[in-house]
Amino acid sequence: MKKLFFSMLFFSIAGALHAQGNGTAGIVEATGMITGYFDPATKLVFAIGAVCGLIGGVKVFNKFSAGDPDTQKVAASWFGACIFLIVSATILRSFFL
Repeated sequence: MKKLFFSMLFFSIAGALHAQGNGTAGIVEATGMITGYFDPATKLVFAIGAVCGLIGGVKVFNKFSAGDPDTQKVAASWFGACIFLIVSATILRSFFL
């Protein structure tokens, strides 16, 4: 009885493992989907960086016109944010494509 039980158990496990395969097709499909989304995503990040740059330019101009003493700090932070967005999109694109 034990032999029959264990043999049926092993056959059912072997059948389940054989049905799953090695998953290569799923990994290839997921890789194709991810690489397909990277080009529009990098363009979106570049557009967000451009809008950030315009908003930052207006804010810095307003502070400069008002004679605010911390204009350089605000300009550097906005410029740094725009550069970070552009560089991060470029680096991620070079890593994954």
